[in-house]
Order: sequence, then structure tokens, then C-alpha cells
Amino acid sequence: MKQTVLVTGASSGLGKSISFHLHSLGYTVIGTSRSPHKYTDLPFPLLALDLSSQASIDLFFAELATKTNRLDVLVNNAGVGITGAVEEMNLNALRSHFDTNFFGPLAMVQQALPIMRSAGKGKIINITSIGASMGLPFRGGYSASKGALQLISEALRMEVAQFGIEICTLAPGDYATDIASRRYYEPNKKGSPYEAIYQESLSTMDEHVDDGNDPIEIAKAVAGYIQKNKLRPHYAVGPFMQRLSLTMKKILPQKIFERMLKNHYNL
Repeated sequence: MKQTVLVTGASSGLGKSISFHLHSLGYTVIGTSRSPHKYTDLPFPLLALDLSSQASIDLFFAELATKTNRLDVLVNNAGVGITGAVEEMNLNALRSHFDTNFFGPLAMVQQALPIMRSAGKGKIINITSIGASMGLPFRGGYSASKGALQLISEALRMEVAQFGIEICTLAPGDYATDIASRRYYEPNKKGSPYEAIYQESLSTMDEHVDDGNDPIEIAKAVAGYIQKNKLRPHYAVGPFMQRLSLTMKKILPQKIFERMLKNHYNL
């Protein structure tokens, strides 16, 4: 039988690319969106899901049970961005950010695991970020939420291995998607000590996304992990220099790596 793959955030960005590619390979793809009624031309079903709401997650899995009794792969892709100086960040906005980027994906995992355990197999791919491994200036909230997802995936991986379930994370670099339009921007306050450099950093972030690689790279990577017999804990896909930064973070003294990041952001 065809494997059933659940992809969150499948109506746009990386999730849409992943879903289209897996569908083209013959997988049974089920996608999610907060507003599925807006997307009527997709070749796979799109179910309503708001990751910031436990009630929505419960309703989603109840609806999923009416459509299929199997779930082979969960791709926790849906997420949002957030920017701002840590000192000035709205904590309610940050809590909401964690609901979508961390607690929501974790709730999806908790619901998916009993289904996979009953089948004696399954794979969960948590989409994190290259920024999950380092605190990026003016993107500290984003790094923190994705870093939390990365670490809990390591613990989860060891806990569920006994059930034949594999867990990995996929850390993308910058890709040409519409993520900037869905990012929460802490307002740049007039007279703030961060005013000038924050504005410059925002421009740099958007340029990196605009110049990013084709999302099909991520889609092909996900397909490859689904087909693997044994998953490593972490994978990274993206521009060479961004992937290299992960190695540099491990081998360079922290002061030198920090200086490189500060130079990159003109701090």
C-alpha cells in the first residue's frame, strides 16, 4: 500500500513544495492549512489545522481518523518567523511564536505516535532551521523555538526507537519562499538604541530569503529520508556557506564564531 504522509503547512512555502513532490512520487499526501478553503487547486487533500490551538489539533486528528487508519510519516513543517531585539521583544508574541513552532509540532507528535506504534513503524521529520544551532541577532526568538524543537527531537528519538519509530530533524537554510510575509516583526521603535542596526538586519534577512535556493531541494531531501532504512538524528540542507556555519560553530572558539556572526550582521 502507498505510504501516507502528513505534511503540516502544506499550502505554501516549503510545505507546498514537499507535498507536491511527494504526491508526484506516488505517496498519499495529506496536507494542513489554517485556511484550507482558500486553496482549491491542490492535487492532495488539505485539512484545517491551527498549531497554536490544542482544540484544533484534536479536531484535526478526529477528522484524519475518518479518512485513513494509517500514518506512516509526519513532516512537522508548519512554522512562523519572528524578529526583534531580545530586550524589546513582546513576550506575548514570543509565547504565541513558541505555540506554533514548538508546542504545536510537539502536540502533533503526541497524537501521531500511538498510530505509528500500533503499526510498529513510522517516521517523524521535524523541520527546524540552521538557525536552531546558533543564536542569530534579532532572530533570537526564532533560533530559540527551533532550537527547542531540535533538542526535544533528540530525546524523543531515543524514547521511541524501541517501537520501530524513527525521528530526525531537517534544518533548512534560506530558501526562496513567502516566509517573510508570515513573519512577526517587532516594531522598530523610533529612538530605540537598536533602531538603525535592526532595520539594516531586517533588510539583510529579506535579501537572504529572496536570494535563497529552490525549495525543491528540501522536498527531494524529505523524500530521501522517507526512503532511508536508518535516519541520522540531524540533517541540514541549504547554501554551502550556511551549512558550513554549522561545522564552524562546532570547531571554532566561541569568540571567533561570534565575531563572524557580528560581522555578517554588521554589529
